[in-house]
Amino acid sequence: MFSKLSVSPKTERILLKSLDEEISVDDANYLMNVKGVDLFPLLATADFLRREIVGDKVTFINNCNINFTNICTVRCGFCAFGKDADDPDAYVLDDEAILAKARGACDNGAREFCVMGGVHPDADIEYYEHILHLLKDEYPDVFIHGFSPAMISDAASSSGIDIAEACERLKSAGLDTLPGTAAEILTERARNLVCPEKVSVEDWIDIVRTAHEVGIPGSATIMYGHVETLEERVKHIDIIRQLQNETNGFTEFIPMTFMHEFSPIFLEGQSDLGATGSEDLKLYAVSRLMLRDLIPNIQVSWVKMGFRFAQVVLTAGANDLGGTLGGDELSAASGAPDGVDASISTLSSMVRNLGRVPYERDSKYNNFYPVDEL
Repeated sequence: MFSKLSVSPKTERILLKSLDEEISVDDANYLMNVKGVDLFPLLATADFLRREIVGDKVTFINNCNINFTNICTVRCGFCAFGKDADDPDAYVLDDEAILAKARGACDNGAREFCVMGGVHPDADIEYYEHILHLLKDEYPDVFIHGFSPAMISDAASSSGIDIAEACERLKSAGLDTLPGTAAEILTERARNLVCPEKVSVEDWIDIVRTAHEVGIPGSATIMYGHVETLEERVKHIDIIRQLQNETNGFTEFIPMTFMHEFSPIFLEGQSDLGATGSEDLKLYAVSRLMLRDLIPNIQVSWVKMGFRFAQVVLTAGANDLGGTLGGDELSAASGAPDGVDASISTLSSMVRNLGRVPYERDSKYNNFYPVDEL
């Protein structure tokens, strides 16, 4: 495969082995550091495995973000979205405003509501159940992808119940899938620097495991490019891999490059923030080699990378473009390069330009819908 390329022997050995089996943590750490002529063989191998595992189908979902509040008691160093309750820009959407967002999305063919917000001090499980019933009563066939593990932990505590009961109640109220947010980077060293008030690594794993056990599948994410090391990126992916081996509850893996320009840690003087383009590509490629078909769907966040670079990352092992979003206040606050709303036409054109085939999907990757030529 690499006979006519000047690839280092160790890189060639690892990449050839990766064609048949998941790579080890040690091999992943090595690949995270490759440069020069070793970079493109890594990307080509990841793209080859992507094609072997999921083919040339590139998926995305017609969805809408409903960020019902920006009030948050957990103040993270990377977040430009959360506000204190007495901030003049703080808000909580009432029922009418939530339904108005949902109505506008459904008029445009939305298949999913992504329901998120800050960790509001007064939000308990009853409040989240209310939001779920509000949306499901009006739009029973639309998937709800909602609430982070941190939000569920805080709401369960406010309601005096354990995580299992909280997850069971949310599922009964209509929660279909769980976002993998609040994972950020799953090492305590890095979390103590950027999100010390958020759930611990152990707690995040326990909440997600419990959600999977009660029948709520969902995403796994990583936010990288802040204070973490390359080794911590690999450790994070390995934790996700181990948990997936245990529960098989992850529907997708979503690397999210850190947008630092408006983050508190950047404004307070932290330098050397943000991943480079080659680091982005290596993160995706190594993720594919570590996860293979254990988590077959690897998603590119176009809202964080911009349309043009997101298209490039689809050649590094990824096969999904996320959603149309219909607005994303969290990313907008961080400085999304190409806005926070995409059309089916835009995403489809990106896919077809690569010689691949665009499909809409549902939240669980169970149903796929061919996109007509526009």
